[in-house]
Amino acid sequence: MAELNTEQESHRMGMHTEQLAGRTQQVFFSPEESDSFVYPDGMDVDFNKRAEIDAADMETSAVNLRIRELMQSGHGTIVIKNPGAKHSLGVGILNRLQLYFEGSLGYFGCGLIDGPNVRISGRVGWSCAENMMAGTVVIEKNAGSTFGAAIRGGDLVCKGDVGARTGIDQKGGTIIVGGRTGAFSGFMMQRGRMVVLGDAGVNLGDSMYDGTIFVGGEIKSLGVDAVDGEMTDLDVQWLKRKLTAYELEAHNGVENMRKIVAGKQLWNYDNLEPAEKKLVL
Repeated sequence: MAELNTEQESHRMGMHTEQLAGRTQQVFFSPEESDSFVYPDGMDVDFNKRAEIDAADMETSAVNLRIRELMQSGHGTIVIKNPGAKHSLGVGILNRLQLYFEGSLGYFGCGLIDGPNVRISGRVGWSCAENMMAGTVVIEKNAGSTFGAAIRGGDLVCKGDVGARTGIDQKGGTIIVGGRTGAFSGFMMQRGRMVVLGDAGVNLGDSMYDGTIFVGGEIKSLGVDAVDGEMTDLDVQWLKRKLTAYELEAHNGVENMRKIVAGKQLWNYDNLEPAEKKLVL
């Protein structure tokens, strides 16, 4: 009987004894933090220490800089008055913080954040909270298109209606819409959960790779490879807890919501025969 050759090509090439050079691994979090991980340069803030910023006559960059200055001085609760629908407010905050906007934001509000709890009393424009990593963002009114684009973690909540392509390229976290969502919501979704209490537009979940979408209203149409899933007891329990936390409720009960998941026919799309590709699409 022939002996099996257990030696891998990588061993013969000496790759397992090679001394690797170059940049060392960067440490992002402090292991000394017992309750929650923070960045090494994270600021120690006190939520009881409160400050206000009147943004009426300030440029966007000045408002964002002032937020950082207040965090450096230990302020853990910051209120932005008169935001005036300025674009890119409250972006790039990688710290624990209570941040309140008394008014509306423009495009790209609260993007690239990791940790803050944000509440917005008005509306938001396109791409609110894109690439959000952790924390919470709650909008009391409506939101524009690409709401929560490429979100990776945390809870993003809009209590009103949102535009098209909600959660495009979603990679984690939870998106909750209290009203309706537009076309192509959940497009290319990869992970996470999306909850829509109202109606959903055409091509919901188009080309989604994984993740779950719950819809309480009517769905105009499903996108490519989006299929109905089976609602479980765990789904019902999770929905009840999550909606209660944000004072929302499904009009017909969470048990009657529709669950949409990936059909997984696109997982190996490149390996399909031409005839099979036509069937999938």
